[in-house]
Amino acid sequence: MNNNILLYSSGGGIGDAIQILPLIDTLKNELKKTNLYYLSAHNNHFNSTLKDFNCQINTLDLDIKYFGFRWWHTLIVRKKIKINKIKKFDLILDLQSKIRNSLVLKIIPHENFISPTFNFKFSKPKLNFDKEKKISGNILNGINLLFGKNYKLNEFNIEKIDKRIFNESIRLLPKNNYIGLSITQGNIYRKKEWPFDNIIKISNKILENKKIPVFLIHKNNNELKDKIKQLVPSSLFPEHETNISSPALVTCLGKRLDFAITIDNGVMHMLSLAKVPMISLFGPTDSEKFAPQYENSIVLDSKKLYNTKNVSAITVEDVLEAAKRHLNFSY
Repeated sequence: MNNNILLYSSGGGIGDAIQILPLIDTLKNELKKTNLYYLSAHNNHFNSTLKDFNCQINTLDLDIKYFGFRWWHTLIVRKKIKINKIKKFDLILDLQSKIRNSLVLKIIPHENFISPTFNFKFSKPKLNFDKEKKISGNILNGINLLFGKNYKLNEFNIEKIDKRIFNESIRLLPKNNYIGLSITQGNIYRKKEWPFDNIIKISNKILENKKIPVFLIHKNNNELKDKIKQLVPSSLFPEHETNISSPALVTCLGKRLDFAITIDNGVMHMLSLAKVPMISLFGPTDSEKFAPQYENSIVLDSKKLYNTKNVSAITVEDVLEAAKRHLNFSY
């Protein structure tokens, strides 16, 4: 169908990148003869932090930091494209909706352009279809409409992860009675963390139900680990017991869990690739846009439950009641 396709993302977080893995997987499976390129306003996580997922997508190196966020990028982008020896893209997929970024992106020579900016009115040609919250679904719907196809969004195939990492997850969590907990946020600008006291209460309830609380906390966060270990001595911290430091390991650890309780963070998206039964807690962010959507994924959103963006409004009882849907969980 197309020779060159460019995907652009303005998101800088690991979670932002993980969310588009299924879209990339789908495009690579359906358009095998197409050259896929990825352009990010920040670092290309697929070639660094997320390399163990073996996504293998070309990087369009414009050597412009925060591409799309500065108006003067329009003055240099054409020259940078020539350096990459690409005359034009058959299709550009804009995975964000900031008008400034979209305007800069449209300077890149192209034949077709799909963008959610202004409700897809920035697209070329104009596209009219029923929209959904998930950006990957919308982009794929746009592709289907543009080219008369009926592609379905694939689940990301975690078998692409190296067996070495799978084996390490089995070594770290050899049994089958674990409940995962992810409680730290990466984005410091929105308060997404649930109260620490609630986490300890949940951990004790997990122990009462003869399960083992497993905290998915980066190995650099020793202070938090020690604080939890003091209050919940039998809790586990697998990332602190290995030399492997990789989001792919967290996904593999997800396959070892009975279920997980997490706030809206990167770990939530890592676990979602493993399709682990999950309770995700949302406050200020949009759960319809960012929460995992699959069977056994339960979303507790303070905005819907209590009409507030304060995630702390979600109670321990709310979480325990949701846990009963996954397991015979008493409290």
